[in-house]
Amino acid sequence: MPVRRLAEMTWEEVRDLERDNTVIVLPTGAIEAHGPHLPLQTDVIIASAMARSGAEKMAAAGWLPLLLPAITYTAAPFAEAFPGTVSVTPAVAVATIVEVARSFARHGFRFVALANAHFDPAHVATIHGAVDTLATEAGLTTVFPDVTKRPWVTRLTDEFKTGACHAGQYEGSIVLAERPELVRNEIRATLPDNPASLSQAIINGERSFEAAGGGRAYFGYPANATAEEGRQTVDILGTILCEAVLEVVDISNHAPDRTT
Repeated sequence: MPVRRLAEMTWEEVRDLERDNTVIVLPTGAIEAHGPHLPLQTDVIIASAMARSGAEKMAAAGWLPLLLPAITYTAAPFAEAFPGTVSVTPAVAVATIVEVARSFARHGFRFVALANAHFDPAHVATIHGAVDTLATEAGLTTVFPDVTKRPWVTRLTDEFKTGACHAGQYEGSIVLAERPELVRNEIRATLPDNPASLSQAIINGERSFEAAGGGRAYFGYPANATAEEGRQTVDILGTILCEAVLEVVDISNHAPDRTT
């Protein structure tokens, strides 16, 4: 069954969707600095790829995923010193996710899955805050697999697990697979490795890319990125999203009839 894209549908087509087995799939990214070689929309590209891959797998499992346009603007204080980065307050970011979900709940939709690729602590906290708020909404189930945590993180690449992965091999590979024309390869190939762990810097209390050791807004090994790794990672991210949805809805006894 093909994946439906909300922005390409009419309102009457949305009205006529079945409610019991439709999953709203919402990607969340950011517009922020990703080194001198990747576009500002890198996180949006990755989140959208995760959402698409996950939606395809949900459809194969008998669900009816409805893929939404990505949330693009969010909290991004770590990169706000770099021109082009757009950072809104956490309260605005929380409210955006909550209100988008409520828009569908008002019309009888019951399941929302969040595909996130922006890992600024302020942003991740907004997602958890939105999920907590939505947990109090009657009849609405929200699923958010935080890939920075177990068990999901163990399935991702070695670079990702080190925390030295912003605009490095992990993210660069996905952009090469999804939007290769946006990668400045002549720059990427000459960038020195930056093994500084962004996640460790966060634990140590740092609050910016510069303080964490990323003076050009990248961490990791950008020259090692490949489109093949990117395709494999997108498949893994999609599997994570689909499995997270199926686990929650099965627990809730809302599994669809997969015989039809």
